[in-house]
Amino acid sequence: MTRATAGKPSSLSVADKWSSRFADYTPLPGIPDELLDRNGEPKPHWRLLFDVLADHDIERAHAVAERHIRDLGVSYRVRDETKERNWPVSSFPLLIEETEWKEISAGIIQRAEIFESLLSDVYGPARLVTEGVLPATIVAGNKGYLRPLVGAHPAGGRWMHLYAADIGRGPDGRWWVLNDRAQAPSGLGYALENRLAIARAYPSAQAQMNVQRLAPFFRQFRSGLAELAERSEPRICLMTPGPYSPTYSEQSYLARYLGFLLVEGDDLVVRDGVVHVRTIAGLKRADVLWRRVDADFIDPLELNGVSRLGVPRLLSAIRDGSVVVANMPGAGFIESRALMSFMPSISRHLTGRDLSLPNIATWWCGQDRARAEVLENLEMLSIAAAFDDKAPGFEGQQNLTSDSLSDADIARLRLAIGARGVDYVGQEQVHLSTTPVWQDGKFAPRPFVLRVYAAATPEGWMVMPGGFCLISDSADARAISIGEGVQSADVWVLSESPVAAETLLPTQQTVSVRRILGNLPSRAADNLFWFGRYLERAEAVLRIVRCLSAKSVDVDLVRSDAANTVDRLRRMLVAWGAIPASLAQDRTLAVATCAMGSEAHYGSALSTLRMARGAASVIRERLSVDSWKLIGNLEPELLIAPNQFASEADAFDAADRALVTLAAISGFAQENINRVAGWRFLDIGRRIERAINTCRCVRMFANEEATADDLDVMLDLIDSQITYRSRYLIGAALIPVLDMALLDPFNPRSVSFQIGQLRAHLDTLPTLNNDGVPEEPRRFIELFAGEISAATADDIESTAVLAFEQTLMRFAESIASRYFLQQPDGMKVQTTSGLA
Repeated sequence: MTRATAGKPSSLSVADKWSSRFADYTPLPGIPDELLDRNGEPKPHWRLLFDVLADHDIERAHAVAERHIRDLGVSYRVRDETKERNWPVSSFPLLIEETEWKEISAGIIQRAEIFESLLSDVYGPARLVTEGVLPATIVAGNKGYLRPLVGAHPAGGRWMHLYAADIGRGPDGRWWVLNDRAQAPSGLGYALENRLAIARAYPSAQAQMNVQRLAPFFRQFRSGLAELAERSEPRICLMTPGPYSPTYSEQSYLARYLGFLLVEGDDLVVRDGVVHVRTIAGLKRADVLWRRVDADFIDPLELNGVSRLGVPRLLSAIRDGSVVVANMPGAGFIESRALMSFMPSISRHLTGRDLSLPNIATWWCGQDRARAEVLENLEMLSIAAAFDDKAPGFEGQQNLTSDSLSDADIARLRLAIGARGVDYVGQEQVHLSTTPVWQDGKFAPRPFVLRVYAAATPEGWMVMPGGFCLISDSADARAISIGEGVQSADVWVLSESPVAAETLLPTQQTVSVRRILGNLPSRAADNLFWFGRYLERAEAVLRIVRCLSAKSVDVDLVRSDAANTVDRLRRMLVAWGAIPASLAQDRTLAVATCAMGSEAHYGSALSTLRMARGAASVIRERLSVDSWKLIGNLEPELLIAPNQFASEADAFDAADRALVTLAAISGFAQENINRVAGWRFLDIGRRIERAINTCRCVRMFANEEATADDLDVMLDLIDSQITYRSRYLIGAALIPVLDMALLDPFNPRSVSFQIGQLRAHLDTLPTLNNDGVPEEPRRFIELFAGEISAATADDIESTAVLAFEQTLMRFAESIASRYFLQQPDGMKVQTTSGLA
């Protein structure tokens, strides 16, 4: 294997099979490379990695990692896009030796301590300003500075609980801080997912390379948050912007991994100065909020009035010290680029030492001398906003360089800096070091940014031994963010000695036994309820399609009664929004294809499944990996291309396969989810929808004019053919079919059976009031249960079945009214008796 050294190839002593993969590996001129040393030779730790992986097929390993990501539903969303993308994991890790990592860690901890002191000062005595270390404009002009929190004393005593820094290696080989992150640092969950994916791709490689574990960091981070709360067993919530957040997948994964409650702003309410979670059992105290919502949006009363992500009066509760918030609103103050130019002097003032890990050279144009220097060297610098993400006046561009601007734009930029220099900073142009990535069957050097995390723990600041690495697809990248052409690599911090296996389990078995997962947020109950209903709707449509496809090849279809039965099946698909009315008389194959895979019709199996997936994505942390994998696998099965089916038999087989997958999802729900409130709401949704659909099928196929074909279809649609044949020697007859579909408490598809299950669920769900008066859902279900248990099949007419259906729909509305969020300020019924 060859390597370029001063334009001449040199030999790399690794396995011969790797040689061709690095044949054209040429670092960028003047740019450090992680693989090669200054002499163009592979560094020892990279040699070791190649030896460990010598027998691995890179393409196959990458496919394994991607399949893991896809099966777990790890995704992200580019800003302004509605569709999620699969997480772009890189085939190869980034390697960092232990000695070098210790230097990085020391620098990160130093910066975290400085920023904690800085935040305490700017929101407190403001000595840095009065002593002339920090200009007042840097504070007052910073959009991350929240004036309502001046004088506040954070619960637990900390402004920052999690600090992150984006770092890159400069041309001299030293690491430099490119950005400081304290607003709501993202990427921790993706770092974990990258570790798991690469572990699947290269089993045992991490152990052979002595890769340091990530679990101790997360265990200590969790302990640090818990110890700051007033109660011994605090309720810790991860506050998310919601499913349309670009990193919602990561947030749901972290909540599940750490055992935190995933909540949105509407899940929270402030009562008597204390933050509570709205649950199905009433209000329950939230002790700690890990905030992933930008500070400006967390309280619409005192901050951004148009925000729908926050909680009214949350800032008041924070000032009262009744809730620990990580990070405190206002911590985003440290992210401004203008502050970077003062970090060296701030460090010397607060610690008496220089920065161990300095940031890139920055000049704030709000000072005359710095502004003159920037204007003099404009062609060599990168210009950015001092207090914002985008440079003002340049159509949202983040970094402005002379080679990216026209002469007219450069002149306009000079005028803007001269007129209002406080809005701009000049920074040294960053040329990021490179690391090898697998591309087109060989390795190539690509620039990367590494995000490093430090957490406040009971033992002090702790740096995660790894990080969140983004690698650009472009060879000349000066800024990297999640988007097109970016990969994310696992980060291996190598130890000099073997590393013991670690988990999040406590080191001492002092944890109290607990058999329930706590109180269910109303929003989660709502989405579980609709997840169950949508799955049942998809199943009902697929059963009609399967039945229609089977009937279409029936040799007796020429009979008028059989043709009428088929026509009723088509009309049901129209009524349910699965096909348009114009298609109802078309060929059965076209009807089946549309009903299964149409993206344009809300009632198709595909559209309904996507709604189920949407509901599931909001409560992803509550679903098993296997369930999520099956949901993901079912969508491609239903996404049917035109002319994909050659005959109705093909449509029958496709519907049948999809029903088997839905049965597996239902099986996982029945067998793998704990019988706590979450499962009950999922099952309540399914039971209500199944009972409603059964009533609709009875009105269509088991009415007073039903033929033998109609009744036969009725038994197919409620999956009761075998049960019926085992009980009755005669063919399908109206009265027995009605009894089996509506009144039989032993048939798991009957309306009566669903009512029994719903009553059992309500028996276990909490009540808000202890006055002995049944709540509305209980009154509905008891009246309905009495009515249906007293009925006989001989007396039931279509009008009675319609009344059953309408009662079920009103019962569903009563469930929503009682247990789900109805308005921004809470549920319709609130008491203080449920506070905990």
